This record gives sequence, structure tokens and C-alpha cells, in this order.
Amino acid sequence: MKNILFYLLLGCIATVGLSACGGEAGNSIANANKAVVNTAEKAINTAGNAANSVANAVSSATAASPESFMKDAAQGGMAEVQLGKLAEQKSKDPEIKKFAQMMVTDHTAAGNDLKALATKKNFTLPTDIGSHKSTYDKLNGLSGADFDKAYVDDMVSDHEEDVEAFQKQADHSTDPEVKAFAAKVLPVVKKHLDAIKAIKAKMK
Repeated sequence: MKNILFYLLLGCIATVGLSACGGEAGNSIANANKAVVNTAEKAINTAGNAANSVANAVSSATAASPESFMKDAAQGGMAEVQLGKLAEQKSKDPEIKKFAQMMVTDHTAAGNDLKALATKKNFTLPTDIGSHKSTYDKLNGLSGADFDKAYVDDMVSDHEEDVEAFQKQADHSTDPEVKAFAAKVLPVVKKHLDAIKAIKAKMK
């Protein structure tokens, strides 16, 4: 788009330049050239901004493939359950322990729904927590206030990512059944994020 407008600009300037015939006319032509340049530059900038806006919109709307989403959701859900059980054992904060119990209950239920969906689609889900293992090992080595802070921080970041992933899948998934699953679980994940943010705010 920018290249086309640039060449049109050059054509307009050349056309006006060829009609020059004297000093006074030359001044008029110079002014006309400036007007053409300013107008073309504005058009180029507008086109560039529009192109960037479209590119950003497409990028933000892009959802992971249904298979990739199901894999990540399975590993993330299992990790939430394992970390929740760990927090139930290690934390001394009643609110964190209550949140951890909610993680175990809600993510176990979501995991069962995901397993049923995967079975229906003949898709094999992972049985391990993948990259979340490093987080589990780190938290397992902490105790007391250090554990509580690290667990809460991890839950906030994890659920922010989860909300984004589930929202994109609920809005843009190419698989209707996966889309429906994401839409069903999304409010639960948002509830978790609100709850853990409230706990973190009280810890400051």
C-alpha cells in the first residue's frame, strides 16, 4: 500500500513539474507540490497505521490449534491439582489452603471433561505435567511465608495465561466441541484469577 501511494506521489509531482512556465507559476507549482506531498504523506501514514491495526487484531485473535490447546490444558490442569495438594500440605494461611482445595476440585472436574472430549476425538492427552514440573520442584523446596508468596505469584501468572488461552479458544477455535469446552471452563478460570489476586492483594 505504501509503495503504491509513493509512486502516485511521484507521478503527481512530475505532472505538475512539467507544466511549469515562469517564476510566478513556479511558486504556485512549488506550493502545489508541497500540498501534494503533505496529502500523500498523510495517506501513507494512515495506510500504515491501518495495516498495523489489522495485523495486531489478527495476532490477538489467533488461537492455538485445538490439539495444542487440549495438550496444554491437560498438563496445566494436572499441574494445578498437584500444586493445590502441595499447598494444602505446606501453607499455613487458611485462605491459601481454601484456594488450593478449590484448585483440586475444579481442575479435577475440568480434567475429567477434557478426558471425555479427548476420548471422543481419539486424541491422546499427556499424562505428565510437562514444563510445570520445574515449578512443582521449586515450590516443594520452600516452606512457610516463602512458599505462600511463591505459590500465590505462580497462581496469578498461571491463571492470567489460562484466561487468555481459554478466551482465545472460546472465541476462535476451529473445533466446535473444543470451543464449547473452553467456553464452559473460562468462567471458572476467571473466578480462580479473581480469587488469587484478592489473596495476593492482602499479602502486600
